[in-house]
Amino acid sequence: MRQKARKKKHRRRKFIKFLMIAGIAYFAYRSIITSGNSQIFEKLYAYAYKTVMVPLPIEKETDVPVSVTPDQLYSSNAILVRLRDDAVLMEKNSEEKVYPASLTKMMTVFVAIEHLSDLNEKIELTQSMFEGLYEANASMAGFKPGEQVRSVDLLYGAMLPSGAESCIALAEHIAGSEQNFVRLMNEKAEELGMCHTHFENTTGLHDENHYTTVKDMSIFLREALQNDIFRDIFTTFRYSTPPTNQHPEGITLTSTIYEKLDSRTIMNGEILGGKTGYTDEAGLCLASLAKVGQQEYILITAGAKGNHHTEQFNITDALAVYNSLGEI
Repeated sequence: MRQKARKKKHRRRKFIKFLMIAGIAYFAYRSIITSGNSQIFEKLYAYAYKTVMVPLPIEKETDVPVSVTPDQLYSSNAILVRLRDDAVLMEKNSEEKVYPASLTKMMTVFVAIEHLSDLNEKIELTQSMFEGLYEANASMAGFKPGEQVRSVDLLYGAMLPSGAESCIALAEHIAGSEQNFVRLMNEKAEELGMCHTHFENTTGLHDENHYTTVKDMSIFLREALQNDIFRDIFTTFRYSTPPTNQHPEGITLTSTIYEKLDSRTIMNGEILGGKTGYTDEAGLCLASLAKVGQQEYILITAGAKGNHHTEQFNITDALAVYNSLGEI
């Protein structure tokens, strides 16, 4: 009983001490704000809380509102993230399982970058690397069997025109086979905390066991954009390779997002880069990076209806979201 009484008395003293210090801080605030020096008050405020062992709450910058609502999007799944502080500004079914289609190739490129020791090393594309790709209607960069291509050009070939042959060539060169390389992709996904992602191939061709979420893809893209090589490739809209034994004048590679954009300019900013994706099962998908004002944002969307011959609703959604940020 005596111990309980002492604890109660201690708590009462602690509370009274807090009230006294808070009162002093309040009157200090009134006088300091009048003189326009609010920083001194903030220090006194913090000291008052620290003195009575109450943790000072971390002040968070008010999130930028988005005037476009999730239900206005054509995409069934979406997530918008501000890169500076990883603040999620908008979500729509962000943890729901989706098929990533060619968004897969972002992971292929990132893992390849981490395992390539020489970006200028030449890789010869064999006939076997093309098997099944044309039959599956896979996107191609335009390289040919027997062509000797630099590793860095294959990276651009995989990202910009979404070249499936570039993905297979990188995978076999690095890991000996596509399936061995896919294991590296799944290991990277696990390392990054992409708990609802599993890859079965390097290209994004449909497979029931090849899936992710837009939230997982945002986790990946935030990490990947910190890699300078990946960022350079992701934000390139047109790239020309040097001459090869099959293309004496080289190949000009164009980003699929660039082909579908009338302009990179958005309200108060620009779209810096992106990667499109499409299969019948995945719908129209898009991972994009934009700068609005002084801030950078990434938007991952999936499941928009349409195909290559309809309005590109994944692009429509991105423009709507980024332009709504510019209106704030």
